[in-house]
Amino acid sequence: MKLIFATQNKNKVVEVAAIFEGTNIELVTLAAYPEIPEPPETQDTFAGNALQKARFVYGQTGLPCIADDSGLEVDVLEGAPGVHSKRFSAAATGPANNALLLQKLTGINERTSRFRCTIALVYETFAKTAEGRCEGSIGVAERGHNGFGYDPLFLPDESSPLTMAELSMADKNAISHRGRAFRQLPGLLDDLSDYLEE
Repeated sequence: MKLIFATQNKNKVVEVAAIFEGTNIELVTLAAYPEIPEPPETQDTFAGNALQKARFVYGQTGLPCIADDSGLEVDVLEGAPGVHSKRFSAAATGPANNALLLQKLTGINERTSRFRCTIALVYETFAKTAEGRCEGSIGVAERGHNGFGYDPLFLPDESSPLTMAELSMADKNAISHRGRAFRQLPGLLDDLSDYLEE
């Protein structure tokens, strides 16, 4: 099945493509549609942003579309950076975001956090979401060169003492928020098939 993946984020594409390797799902990204502008992300929840992006790209292509929104929630920061994870710092880059996060956590030992990802599948009037989470904590310094964003700081409970950026792609996808969300896609596709048969 051909699905439009509403992203131009090459790192996300690599992760998600690895999850669906060997399946009959053909992911086509926005790189194949250069005329489509960047989808909006103006909602205050991960689910709201994922649905907004998927509906926008479906409206442009008329094809089944999946989108995701994800971010990091740090408990002591009352869930920040949350839906603003990508734009947490003024520079809105991975290194700048990580530096700001470490600055805000200076002197704080309680660093529990989680990555969250919500995916949305949209086609015609059909719209469903699924969520994945990865619990962990924030380290005191960046470690590792795999992954992107906050991965060098995030210590998943399931792989401690390794950061997300120290894991192989396969190990990361096994426990990551994005991997857990996208592994629910076959169920959403079954629901879409039922919808199309009605």
